[in-house]
Amino acid sequence: MAFGPGASRHCGIGRQPAWLLAVVLLFSGAMVARLAWLQLVHGAENRARADENRIRLMPRNPIRGRLLDRHGQVLASSRLTYNLYIQPREVGETQWPALRDRLAAVLAVGAGELDAKRRSGANAEGFRIELARGLSPEQVLRFKEQAAGLTGAEVDVDILRSYPHGRLAAHVLGYTSGITEEEYDQLQPKGYRIRDRVGRSGVEKQFEGHLRGEWGGQQVEVNAAGEVQRILGEKPARAGKDLRLTLDLELQQAAERALDGVRKGAIVALDPQTGAIRALASRPTFDPNVFSPAPSTSQWASLNTPDAPLLNRAFQGFPPASTFKIVTTIAGLESGLYAADSKVMTMNSFCYAGLCYGDHGAHGAIGFPLALAVSSNTFYYQVGLKVGPDELFKAARRMGYGQVTGIELKGEETPGLLGDQAWKREALGEEWTPVDTITSAIGQGALQVTPIQMARLYAAVANGGWLVTPHLVERPTERTWIGLKPATLKILRDGLRQVVTNGTATLLNDPNLPAVAGKTGTGEDPPRPDHAWFGGYAPAGKPTLVIIAFGENSGGYGGTVAAPMVKALMTTWFRGALAAAPARP
Repeated sequence: MAFGPGASRHCGIGRQPAWLLAVVLLFSGAMVARLAWLQLVHGAENRARADENRIRLMPRNPIRGRLLDRHGQVLASSRLTYNLYIQPREVGETQWPALRDRLAAVLAVGAGELDAKRRSGANAEGFRIELARGLSPEQVLRFKEQAAGLTGAEVDVDILRSYPHGRLAAHVLGYTSGITEEEYDQLQPKGYRIRDRVGRSGVEKQFEGHLRGEWGGQQVEVNAAGEVQRILGEKPARAGKDLRLTLDLELQQAAERALDGVRKGAIVALDPQTGAIRALASRPTFDPNVFSPAPSTSQWASLNTPDAPLLNRAFQGFPPASTFKIVTTIAGLESGLYAADSKVMTMNSFCYAGLCYGDHGAHGAIGFPLALAVSSNTFYYQVGLKVGPDELFKAARRMGYGQVTGIELKGEETPGLLGDQAWKREALGEEWTPVDTITSAIGQGALQVTPIQMARLYAAVANGGWLVTPHLVERPTERTWIGLKPATLKILRDGLRQVVTNGTATLLNDPNLPAVAGKTGTGEDPPRPDHAWFGGYAPAGKPTLVIIAFGENSGGYGGTVAAPMVKALMTTWFRGALAAAPARP
Protein backbone atom coordinates (compact mmCIF):
# COMPACT_ATOMS: atom_id res chain seq x y z
CA MET A 1 0.00 0.00 0.00
CA ALA A 2 1.29 3.43 -0.91
CA PHE A 3 1.27 6.29 1.48
CA GLY A 4 0.94 9.70 -0.05
CA PRO A 5 1.38 13.09 1.53
CA GLY A 6 -2.30 13.36 2.28
CA ALA A 7 -2.31 10.11 4.15
CA SER A 8 0.63 11.23 6.30
CA ARG A 9 -1.04 14.51 7.35
CA HIS A 10 -4.22 12.66 8.23
CA CYS A 11 -2.38 10.39 10.71
CA GLY A 12 -0.55 13.37 12.42
CA ILE A 13 -3.79 15.26 12.95
CA GLY A 14 -5.22 12.15 14.63
CA ARG A 15 -2.41 11.97 17.19
CA GLN A 16 -2.35 15.70 18.21
CA PRO A 17 -5.68 15.82 20.16
CA ALA A 18 -4.59 12.82 22.21
CA TRP A 19 -1.33 14.54 23.18
CA LEU A 20 -3.08 17.79 24.12
CA LEU A 21 -5.65 15.86 26.13
CA ALA A 22 -2.89 14.13 28.08
CA VAL A 23 -1.26 17.48 28.93
CA VAL A 24 -4.57 18.98 30.01
CA LEU A 25 -5.35 15.97 32.17
CA LEU A 26 -1.88 16.09 33.72
CA PHE A 27 -2.13 19.75 34.69
CA SER A 28 -5.70 19.37 35.84
CA GLY A 29 -4.72 16.42 37.99
CA ALA A 30 -1.86 18.41 39.50
CA MET A 31 -4.18 21.31 40.29
CA VAL A 32 -6.74 19.02 41.86
CA ALA A 33 -4.02 17.30 43.90
CA ARG A 34 -2.66 20.66 45.04
CA LEU A 35 -6.11 21.90 46.01
CA ALA A 36 -6.74 18.67 47.90
CA TRP A 37 -3.38 19.06 49.64
CA LEU A 38 -4.12 22.65 50.64
CA GLN A 39 -7.78 22.26 51.54
CA LEU A 40 -8.13 18.72 52.80
CA VAL A 41 -4.74 17.85 54.27
CA HIS A 42 -3.62 21.31 55.45
CA GLY A 43 -6.92 23.15 55.35
CA ALA A 44 -7.16 23.77 59.08
CA GLU A 45 -3.56 24.95 59.27
CA ASN A 46 -3.95 27.35 56.36
CA ARG A 47 -7.21 28.73 57.72
CA ALA A 48 -5.42 29.38 61.04
CA ARG A 49 -2.65 31.21 59.23
CA ALA A 50 -5.18 33.34 57.40
CA ASP A 51 -6.95 34.10 60.65
CA GLU A 52 -3.65 35.17 62.20
CA ASN A 53 -3.43 37.88 59.58
CA ARG A 54 -6.80 39.33 60.55
CA ILE A 55 -7.51 38.01 64.08
CA ARG A 56 -5.45 39.11 67.05
CA LEU A 57 -5.54 37.98 70.67
CA MET A 58 -5.34 40.81 73.18
CA PRO A 59 -4.07 38.90 76.23
CA ARG A 60 -5.11 39.70 79.79
CA ASN A 61 -2.90 38.42 82.56
CA PRO A 62 -4.49 36.88 85.65
CA ILE A 63 -4.44 38.30 89.16
CA ARG A 64 -2.19 36.20 91.38
CA GLY A 65 -3.78 34.64 94.45
CA ARG A 66 -3.32 36.40 97.77
CA LEU A 67 -1.27 35.13 100.68
CA LEU A 68 -3.13 35.40 103.99
CA ASP A 69 -2.23 34.79 107.61
CA ARG A 70 -4.18 32.27 109.67
CA HIS A 71 -6.84 34.88 110.49
CA GLY A 72 -7.27 35.96 106.87
CA GLN A 73 -5.18 39.13 107.07
CA VAL A 74 -3.39 39.96 103.81
CA LEU A 75 0.35 39.30 103.58
CA ALA A 76 0.70 39.52 99.79
CA SER A 77 -1.68 40.74 97.08
CA SER A 78 -1.53 42.43 93.66
CA ARG A 79 -1.58 46.00 92.37
CA LEU A 80 -2.28 47.47 88.95
CA THR A 81 0.18 49.52 86.94
CA TYR A 82 0.10 51.03 83.43
CA ASN A 83 2.85 50.29 80.93
CA LEU A 84 3.64 51.59 77.43
CA TYR A 85 4.20 49.10 74.58
CA ILE A 86 4.72 49.08 70.83
CA GLN A 87 3.77 46.37 68.37
CA PRO A 88 6.94 45.71 66.30
CA ARG A 89 4.89 44.34 63.38
CA GLU A 90 3.23 47.73 63.01
CA VAL A 91 6.24 49.93 63.74
CA GLY A 92 9.14 49.36 61.37
CA GLU A 93 12.42 51.24 61.13
CA THR A 94 10.85 53.94 58.94
CA GLN A 95 7.87 54.56 61.24
CA TRP A 96 9.79 54.42 64.51
CA PRO A 97 11.55 57.86 64.58
CA ALA A 98 8.31 59.80 64.18
CA LEU A 99 6.46 57.64 66.72
CA ARG A 100 9.34 57.85 69.17
CA ASP A 101 9.38 61.66 69.06
CA ARG A 102 5.61 61.85 69.51
CA LEU A 103 5.73 59.47 72.49
CA ALA A 104 8.60 61.40 74.05
CA ALA A 105 6.63 64.63 73.79
CA VAL A 106 3.32 63.20 74.96
CA LEU A 107 4.72 61.27 77.94
CA ALA A 108 7.61 63.62 78.81
CA VAL A 109 10.25 60.90 78.57
CA GLY A 110 13.62 60.91 76.84
CA ALA A 111 13.76 59.80 73.21
CA GLY A 112 17.08 58.10 73.89
CA GLU A 113 15.50 56.08 76.69
CA LEU A 114 12.75 54.91 74.33
CA ASP A 115 15.37 53.92 71.75
CA ALA A 116 17.27 51.89 74.31
CA LYS A 117 14.13 50.10 75.53
CA ARG A 118 13.12 49.27 71.96
CA ARG A 119 16.53 47.77 71.20
CA SER A 120 16.74 45.74 74.40
CA GLY A 121 13.18 44.47 74.04
CA ALA A 122 13.42 43.35 70.41
CA ASN A 123 12.57 39.68 69.97
CA ALA A 124 12.37 37.27 67.05
CA GLU A 125 8.84 36.14 67.96
CA GLY A 126 7.39 39.59 67.37
CA PHE A 127 6.05 40.05 70.89
CA ARG A 128 5.19 43.60 71.80
CA ILE A 129 8.01 45.60 73.32
CA GLU A 130 7.74 47.37 76.66
CA LEU A 131 8.98 50.95 76.46
CA ALA A 132 7.98 52.32 79.87
CA ARG A 133 6.33 50.98 82.99
CA GLY A 134 4.53 52.50 85.93
CA LEU A 135 2.97 55.38 83.98
CA SER A 136 1.29 58.04 86.07
CA PRO A 137 -2.45 58.75 85.66
CA GLU A 138 -1.53 62.03 83.92
CA GLN A 139 0.67 60.20 81.39
CA VAL A 140 -2.07 57.66 80.68
CA LEU A 141 -4.61 60.44 80.14
CA ARG A 142 -2.33 62.33 77.72
CA PHE A 143 -1.70 59.14 75.77
CA LYS A 144 -5.40 58.37 75.42
CA GLU A 145 -6.12 61.93 74.27
CA GLN A 146 -3.63 61.58 71.40
CA ALA A 147 -3.89 57.84 70.75
CA ALA A 148 -5.18 58.39 67.20
CA GLY A 149 -1.78 59.70 66.13
CA LEU A 150 0.20 57.02 67.96
CA THR A 151 -0.49 54.00 65.74
CA GLY A 152 1.48 50.96 66.84
CA ALA A 153 1.76 52.12 70.46
CA GLU A 154 -0.54 51.11 73.29
CA VAL A 155 -0.93 51.53 77.03
CA ASP A 156 -1.96 48.39 78.85
CA VAL A 157 -2.59 47.35 82.43
CA ASP A 158 -0.03 45.14 84.16
CA ILE A 159 -0.44 43.35 87.47
CA LEU A 160 2.44 43.41 89.94
CA ARG A 161 2.91 41.62 93.25
CA SER A 162 2.46 43.77 96.34
CA TYR A 163 3.58 43.09 99.90
CA PRO A 164 1.72 45.56 102.13
CA HIS A 165 3.89 44.90 105.18
CA GLY A 166 7.19 45.37 103.34
CA ARG A 167 9.96 43.27 104.86
CA LEU A 168 7.66 41.26 107.12
CA ALA A 169 8.07 37.49 106.63
CA ALA A 170 10.00 38.13 103.40
CA HIS A 171 11.91 34.83 103.62
CA VAL A 172 8.68 32.89 104.09
CA LEU A 173 6.62 34.67 101.44
CA GLY A 174 9.44 34.96 98.90
CA TYR A 175 9.13 37.15 95.80
CA THR A 176 8.24 37.01 92.10
CA SER A 177 10.07 38.21 88.99
CA GLY A 178 9.72 38.01 85.21
CA ILE A 179 10.65 34.84 83.36
CA THR A 180 13.77 34.82 81.22
CA GLU A 181 13.94 33.89 77.54
CA GLU A 182 15.50 30.54 78.49
CA GLU A 183 12.70 29.82 80.96
CA TYR A 184 10.05 30.84 78.42
CA ASP A 185 10.97 27.93 76.14
CA GLN A 186 10.30 25.54 79.02
CA LEU A 187 7.26 27.27 80.49
CA GLN A 188 5.36 28.14 77.31
CA PRO A 189 3.79 24.65 77.05
CA LYS A 190 2.43 25.16 80.58
CA GLY A 191 0.52 28.27 79.55
CA TYR A 192 3.06 30.94 80.48
CA ARG A 193 3.56 34.01 78.32
CA ILE A 194 6.64 36.11 77.74
CA ARG A 195 5.54 38.79 80.23
CA ASP A 196 4.70 36.34 83.01
CA ARG A 197 6.22 36.43 86.47
CA VAL A 198 6.96 33.39 88.58
CA GLY A 199 7.69 32.78 92.24
CA ARG A 200 11.41 32.74 92.94
CA SER A 201 11.59 31.73 96.60
CA GLY A 202 9.50 30.93 99.64
CA VAL A 203 5.78 30.24 99.39
CA GLU A 204 5.60 32.18 96.11
CA LYS A 205 7.82 29.55 94.48
CA GLN A 206 6.57 26.39 96.17
CA PHE A 207 2.88 27.16 95.51
CA GLU A 208 3.32 28.74 92.07
CA GLY A 209 0.71 26.49 90.45
CA HIS A 210 -1.86 27.33 93.12
CA LEU A 211 -1.29 31.08 93.01
CA ARG A 212 -0.66 31.97 89.36
CA GLY A 213 -4.09 31.67 87.72
CA GLU A 214 -4.72 31.40 83.99
CA TRP A 215 -4.36 33.93 81.17
CA GLY A 216 -7.42 35.21 79.36
CA GLY A 217 -7.85 37.65 76.51
CA GLN A 218 -10.01 39.34 73.92
CA GLN A 219 -10.07 38.00 70.36
CA VAL A 220 -10.50 40.88 67.91
CA GLU A 221 -10.60 41.24 64.11
CA VAL A 222 -8.29 43.87 62.65
CA ASN A 223 -7.94 45.37 59.19
CA ALA A 224 -4.79 45.77 57.13
CA ALA A 225 -3.87 48.88 59.15
CA GLY A 226 -4.10 46.94 62.39
CA GLU A 227 -7.25 48.75 63.49
CA VAL A 228 -9.82 46.80 65.49
CA GLN A 229 -12.95 46.12 63.45
CA ARG A 230 -14.95 43.98 65.84
CA ILE A 231 -14.67 41.83 68.94
CA LEU A 232 -15.02 38.12 68.16
CA GLY A 233 -15.00 36.77 71.69
CA GLU A 234 -13.51 37.06 75.15
CA LYS A 235 -12.09 34.60 77.62
CA PRO A 236 -11.88 36.06 81.13
CA ALA A 237 -8.58 35.59 82.91
CA ARG A 238 -8.90 33.15 85.80
CA ALA A 239 -7.47 34.56 89.01
CA GLY A 240 -5.11 32.48 91.10
CA LYS A 241 -6.33 30.94 94.32
CA ASP A 242 -5.73 32.56 97.69
CA LEU A 243 -3.52 30.65 100.12
CA ARG A 244 -4.02 30.84 103.87
CA LEU A 245 -0.81 30.31 105.83
CA THR A 246 -0.34 29.19 109.43
CA LEU A 247 1.54 32.42 110.23
CA ASP A 248 0.07 34.77 112.82
CA LEU A 249 0.54 38.36 111.65
CA GLU A 250 0.76 39.84 115.14
CA LEU A 251 3.31 37.27 116.33
CA GLN A 252 5.28 37.65 113.10
CA GLN A 253 5.44 41.41 113.69
CA ALA A 254 6.71 40.75 117.22
CA ALA A 255 9.41 38.44 115.84
CA GLU A 256 10.54 41.06 113.33
CA ARG A 257 10.77 43.70 116.07
CA ALA A 258 12.66 41.34 118.38
CA LEU A 259 15.29 40.68 115.69
CA ASP A 260 15.88 44.40 115.17
CA GLY A 261 18.29 44.14 118.10
CA VAL A 262 20.71 41.86 116.24
CA ARG A 263 22.39 42.25 112.86
CA LYS A 264 22.04 38.59 111.96
CA GLY A 265 19.79 35.92 113.39
CA ALA A 266 16.51 34.03 113.21
CA ILE A 267 13.34 33.28 115.15
CA VAL A 268 11.03 30.28 114.72
CA ALA A 269 7.73 29.88 116.58
CA LEU A 270 5.47 26.86 116.10
CA ASP A 271 2.62 24.90 117.63
CA PRO A 272 4.29 21.90 119.33
CA GLN A 273 1.22 19.72 118.89
CA THR A 274 0.77 20.17 115.13
CA GLY A 275 3.97 21.74 113.79
CA ALA A 276 2.10 24.77 112.40
CA ILE A 277 4.53 27.68 112.01
CA ARG A 278 3.24 30.80 113.78
CA ALA A 279 6.22 33.04 113.05
CA LEU A 280 9.45 32.67 111.10
CA ALA A 281 11.83 35.58 110.68
CA SER A 282 15.44 36.02 109.54
CA ARG A 283 17.93 38.88 109.70
CA PRO A 284 19.15 40.63 107.67
CA THR A 285 16.08 40.72 105.50
CA PHE A 286 14.79 42.46 102.37
CA ASP A 287 11.69 44.10 100.94
CA PRO A 288 10.16 41.81 98.28
CA ASN A 289 8.44 44.85 96.75
CA VAL A 290 11.75 45.80 95.10
CA PHE A 291 11.25 42.86 92.72
CA SER A 292 7.95 44.34 91.51
CA PRO A 293 8.76 45.10 88.81
CA ALA A 294 12.57 44.80 89.22
CA PRO A 295 15.27 46.06 91.60
CA SER A 296 17.42 48.99 90.61
CA THR A 297 21.19 48.60 90.34
CA SER A 298 21.70 49.99 93.85
CA GLN A 299 18.93 47.81 95.29
CA TRP A 300 20.40 44.71 93.67
CA ALA A 301 23.81 45.58 95.10
CA SER A 302 22.30 45.87 98.59
CA LEU A 303 20.87 42.35 98.22
CA ASN A 304 24.25 40.85 97.35
CA THR A 305 26.38 41.81 100.36
CA PRO A 306 28.43 39.44 102.53
CA ASP A 307 25.58 39.44 105.09
CA ALA A 308 23.36 37.76 102.43
CA PRO A 309 19.94 39.35 103.11
CA LEU A 310 18.23 36.82 100.80
CA LEU A 311 19.47 33.89 102.93
CA ASN A 312 16.92 32.40 105.31
CA ARG A 313 18.94 31.82 108.49
CA ALA A 314 16.14 29.80 110.06
CA PHE A 315 17.14 27.06 107.59
CA GLN A 316 20.94 27.32 107.98
CA GLY A 317 23.11 25.34 110.37
CA PHE A 318 25.01 26.84 113.32
CA PRO A 319 26.79 25.36 116.37
CA PRO A 320 24.01 24.51 118.86
CA ALA A 321 26.18 25.17 121.94
CA SER A 322 24.62 24.23 125.29
CA THR A 323 21.17 23.65 123.80
CA PHE A 324 22.70 20.34 122.64
CA LYS A 325 22.87 19.24 126.29
CA ILE A 326 19.26 18.13 125.85
CA VAL A 327 20.55 15.56 123.34
CA THR A 328 23.36 14.49 125.68
CA THR A 329 20.79 14.05 128.46
CA ILE A 330 18.69 11.82 126.18
CA ALA A 331 21.77 9.78 125.24
CA GLY A 332 22.70 9.25 128.89
CA LEU A 333 19.23 8.22 130.06
CA GLU A 334 18.02 6.29 127.00
CA SER A 335 21.27 4.27 126.78
CA GLY A 336 20.61 2.86 130.24
CA LEU A 337 24.06 3.99 131.43
CA TYR A 338 22.48 6.58 133.74
CA ALA A 339 19.43 6.27 135.95
CA ALA A 340 16.89 9.03 136.50
CA ASP A 341 18.40 9.84 139.90
CA SER A 342 22.08 9.57 138.83
CA LYS A 343 24.44 12.27 140.06
CA VAL A 344 27.77 13.42 138.65
CA MET A 345 30.44 15.47 140.40
CA THR A 346 30.94 18.93 138.86
CA MET A 347 34.00 21.14 139.21
CA ASN A 348 35.61 24.30 137.91
CA SER A 349 37.49 22.32 135.23
CA PHE A 350 37.63 18.76 133.99
CA CYS A 351 40.98 17.24 133.04
CA TYR A 352 41.37 14.31 130.68
CA ALA A 353 44.50 12.89 129.02
CA GLY A 354 46.60 15.83 130.12
CA LEU A 355 44.15 18.49 128.91
CA CYS A 356 41.76 20.49 131.09
CA TYR A 357 38.36 21.78 130.02
CA GLY A 358 36.84 24.66 131.93
CA ASP A 359 33.44 25.41 133.36
CA HIS A 360 31.76 28.51 134.75
CA GLY A 361 31.34 27.11 138.25
CA ALA A 362 31.35 24.02 140.45
CA HIS A 363 28.08 22.72 141.91
CA GLY A 364 29.18 19.50 143.59
CA ALA A 365 27.39 16.25 142.80
CA ILE A 366 24.21 17.08 140.87
CA GLY A 367 21.62 15.30 138.73
CA PHE A 368 20.40 15.95 135.22
CA PRO A 369 17.69 18.56 135.98
CA LEU A 370 20.06 20.87 137.85
CA ALA A 371 22.83 20.22 135.32
CA LEU A 372 20.50 21.55 132.62
CA ALA A 373 19.45 24.48 134.80
CA VAL A 374 22.98 25.70 135.47
CA SER A 375 24.31 24.40 132.12
CA SER A 376 27.23 22.57 133.75
CA ASN A 377 29.93 21.76 131.21
CA THR A 378 31.91 19.42 133.46
CA PHE A 379 28.74 17.37 134.09
CA TYR A 380 28.20 16.82 130.37
CA TYR A 381 31.87 16.24 129.53
CA GLN A 382 31.69 13.16 131.73
CA VAL A 383 28.30 12.00 130.49
CA GLY A 384 29.50 12.30 126.90
CA LEU A 385 32.64 10.28 127.55
CA LYS A 386 30.69 7.54 129.29
CA VAL A 387 27.98 7.09 126.66
CA GLY A 388 30.41 7.53 123.72
CA PRO A 389 29.88 9.02 120.26
CA ASP A 390 27.62 6.25 118.95
CA GLU A 391 24.92 6.87 121.58
CA LEU A 392 25.42 10.64 121.36
CA PHE A 393 24.80 10.85 117.62
CA LYS A 394 22.08 8.21 117.77
CA ALA A 395 20.16 10.48 120.14
CA ALA A 396 20.77 13.50 117.88
CA ARG A 397 19.36 11.71 114.84
CA ARG A 398 16.43 10.45 116.88
CA MET A 399 15.53 14.06 117.61
CA GLY A 400 15.63 15.06 113.94
CA TYR A 401 19.12 16.55 113.74
CA GLY A 402 21.17 15.95 110.59
CA GLN A 403 18.08 15.85 108.34
CA VAL A 404 15.68 18.30 106.75
CA THR A 405 12.43 18.85 108.62
CA GLY A 406 10.03 18.39 105.71
CA ILE A 407 8.68 21.95 105.70
CA GLU A 408 7.10 22.94 102.36
CA LEU A 409 9.97 25.23 101.28
CA LYS A 410 11.86 22.38 99.67
CA GLY A 411 15.40 23.04 98.58
CA GLU A 412 15.82 26.04 100.89
CA GLU A 413 16.70 24.31 104.16
CA THR A 414 19.97 22.55 104.88
CA PRO A 415 20.23 19.30 106.89
CA GLY A 416 22.80 20.77 109.26
CA LEU A 417 25.82 18.69 110.23
CA LEU A 418 26.45 15.83 112.63
CA GLY A 419 30.21 15.47 112.50
CA ASP A 420 30.52 11.91 113.80
CA GLN A 421 33.31 9.36 113.39
CA ALA A 422 32.45 8.53 109.77
CA TRP A 423 32.25 12.19 108.83
CA LYS A 424 35.62 12.99 110.41
CA ARG A 425 37.28 10.05 108.71
CA GLU A 426 35.87 10.98 105.29
CA ALA A 427 36.08 14.79 105.50
CA LEU A 428 39.35 15.20 107.44
CA GLY A 429 41.05 11.84 107.02
CA GLU A 430 41.41 11.55 110.81
CA GLU A 431 40.20 9.13 113.45
CA TRP A 432 37.83 10.08 116.25
CA THR A 433 39.30 10.91 119.66
CA PRO A 434 37.85 11.33 123.17
CA VAL A 435 38.46 15.08 122.79
CA ASP A 436 35.90 15.07 119.96
CA THR A 437 33.38 13.40 122.25
CA ILE A 438 34.01 15.94 125.02
CA THR A 439 33.43 18.94 122.75
CA SER A 440 30.43 17.38 121.00
CA ALA A 441 28.72 16.61 124.32
CA ILE A 442 28.33 20.37 125.00
CA GLY A 443 27.32 21.30 121.45
CA GLN A 444 30.67 22.42 120.07
CA GLY A 445 32.90 20.68 117.52
CA ALA A 446 31.63 19.68 114.07
CA LEU A 447 27.95 20.21 114.87
CA GLN A 448 25.52 22.47 113.04
CA VAL A 449 21.83 22.68 113.81
CA THR A 450 19.23 24.86 112.10
CA PRO A 451 16.77 26.93 114.16
CA ILE A 452 13.84 25.05 112.64
CA GLN A 453 15.42 21.68 113.56
CA MET A 454 15.82 22.93 117.10
CA ALA A 455 12.16 23.99 117.17
CA ARG A 456 11.25 20.38 116.31
CA LEU A 457 13.35 19.06 119.18
CA TYR A 458 11.74 21.37 121.74
CA ALA A 459 8.31 20.50 120.35
CA ALA A 460 9.04 16.80 120.92
CA VAL A 461 9.86 17.47 124.58
CA ALA A 462 6.81 19.72 124.94
CA ASN A 463 4.27 17.37 123.33
CA GLY A 464 5.37 14.16 125.02
CA GLY A 465 7.68 12.56 122.47
CA TRP A 466 6.31 13.27 118.97
CA LEU A 467 8.58 14.63 116.23
CA VAL A 468 6.25 16.90 114.26
CA THR A 469 6.71 18.10 110.67
CA PRO A 470 6.73 21.93 110.54
CA HIS A 471 4.35 23.41 107.97
CA LEU A 472 3.25 26.79 106.64
CA VAL A 473 -0.05 25.72 105.06
CA GLU A 474 -2.78 24.02 107.06
CA ARG A 475 -2.80 20.27 106.54
CA PRO A 476 -3.25 17.11 108.61
CA THR A 477 -0.63 16.82 111.33
CA GLU A 478 2.38 14.70 110.40
CA ARG A 479 4.38 13.37 113.33
CA THR A 480 6.59 10.46 114.30
CA TRP A 481 6.70 8.79 117.71
CA ILE A 482 10.29 8.78 118.94
CA GLY A 483 9.58 6.61 121.97
CA LEU A 484 11.38 8.41 124.78
CA LYS A 485 10.99 6.82 128.21
CA PRO A 486 8.52 8.63 130.49
CA ALA A 487 11.34 9.12 133.00
CA THR A 488 13.51 10.77 130.33
CA LEU A 489 10.71 13.18 129.37
CA LYS A 490 10.07 14.06 133.01
CA ILE A 491 13.73 14.85 133.66
CA LEU A 492 13.95 16.98 130.52
CA ARG A 493 10.81 18.92 131.47
CA ASP A 494 11.94 19.39 135.05
CA GLY A 495 15.38 20.55 133.94
CA LEU A 496 14.10 22.97 131.30
CA ARG A 497 11.67 24.45 133.81
CA GLN A 498 14.47 24.93 136.34
CA VAL A 499 16.48 26.81 133.68
CA VAL A 500 13.84 29.54 134.00
CA THR A 501 13.04 29.33 137.71
CA ASN A 502 16.59 29.24 139.07
CA GLY A 503 19.03 28.79 136.20
CA THR A 504 20.43 30.72 133.24
CA ALA A 505 17.16 32.25 131.97
CA THR A 506 15.43 33.73 135.03
CA LEU A 507 14.48 36.71 132.87
CA LEU A 508 11.56 34.57 131.69
CA ASN A 509 10.38 33.79 135.22
CA ASP A 510 7.87 36.59 134.91
CA PRO A 511 4.47 36.59 136.69
CA ASN A 512 2.98 38.24 133.61
CA LEU A 513 3.80 35.14 131.58
CA PRO A 514 2.61 31.54 131.95
CA ALA A 515 5.19 29.06 133.23
CA VAL A 516 8.04 28.95 130.71
CA ALA A 517 10.58 26.14 130.17
CA GLY A 518 13.65 26.30 127.97
CA LYS A 519 17.42 26.24 127.54
CA THR A 520 20.09 28.81 126.82
CA GLY A 521 23.14 28.34 124.65
CA THR A 522 26.23 30.41 123.91
CA GLY A 523 28.26 29.14 120.97
CA GLU A 524 31.91 30.02 120.48
CA ASP A 525 32.96 31.14 117.00
CA PRO A 526 36.48 32.58 117.36
CA PRO A 527 37.73 35.07 116.34
CA ARG A 528 34.16 36.36 115.80
CA PRO A 529 31.72 37.12 118.63
CA ASP A 530 29.71 34.29 120.18
CA HIS A 531 26.37 33.01 118.94
CA ALA A 532 23.38 33.29 121.31
CA TRP A 533 20.54 30.75 121.55
CA PHE A 534 17.39 30.29 123.55
CA GLY A 535 14.76 27.65 122.94
CA GLY A 536 11.65 27.41 125.05
CA TYR A 537 7.97 26.58 125.32
CA ALA A 538 4.93 27.62 127.36
CA PRO A 539 2.82 26.98 129.30
CA ALA A 540 5.20 24.44 130.78
CA GLY A 541 2.36 22.14 131.93
CA LYS A 542 0.44 22.13 128.64
CA PRO A 543 2.56 23.79 125.93
CA THR A 544 0.90 25.61 123.03
CA LEU A 545 3.90 27.49 121.66
CA VAL A 546 7.58 26.71 121.06
CA ILE A 547 9.98 29.57 120.26
CA ILE A 548 13.60 29.41 119.13
CA ALA A 549 15.61 32.64 119.04
CA PHE A 550 19.11 32.85 117.59
CA GLY A 551 21.59 35.70 117.32
CA GLU A 552 24.45 34.98 114.91
CA ASN A 553 27.77 36.40 116.20
CA SER A 554 25.69 38.72 118.35
CA GLY A 555 28.01 38.52 121.37
CA GLY A 556 26.72 38.08 124.90
CA TYR A 557 24.97 35.02 126.30
CA GLY A 558 21.84 33.16 125.35
CA GLY A 559 20.20 34.38 128.53
CA THR A 560 20.95 38.04 127.79
CA VAL A 561 20.59 38.20 123.98
CA ALA A 562 18.21 35.44 122.86
CA ALA A 563 15.97 35.00 125.92
CA PRO A 564 14.66 38.60 125.71
CA MET A 565 13.55 37.92 122.13
CA VAL A 566 11.58 34.90 123.29
CA LYS A 567 10.04 36.91 126.12
CA ALA A 568 8.83 39.56 123.67
CA LEU A 569 7.06 36.95 121.54
CA MET A 570 5.55 35.15 124.51
CA THR A 571 4.23 38.43 125.86
CA THR A 572 2.51 39.06 122.53
CA TRP A 573 1.15 35.53 122.17
CA PHE A 574 -0.18 35.02 125.68
CA ARG A 575 -1.38 38.58 126.31
CA GLY A 576 -5.02 37.83 125.43
CA ALA A 577 -5.11 34.47 127.16
CA LEU A 578 -3.61 35.82 130.37
CA ALA A 579 -6.14 38.61 130.65
CA ALA A 580 -8.87 36.05 131.35
CA ALA A 581 -6.75 33.60 133.35
CA PRO A 582 -6.10 33.56 137.11
CA ALA A 583 -2.70 34.74 138.32
CA ARG A 584 0.04 32.12 138.24
CA PRO A 585 1.51 31.15 141.66
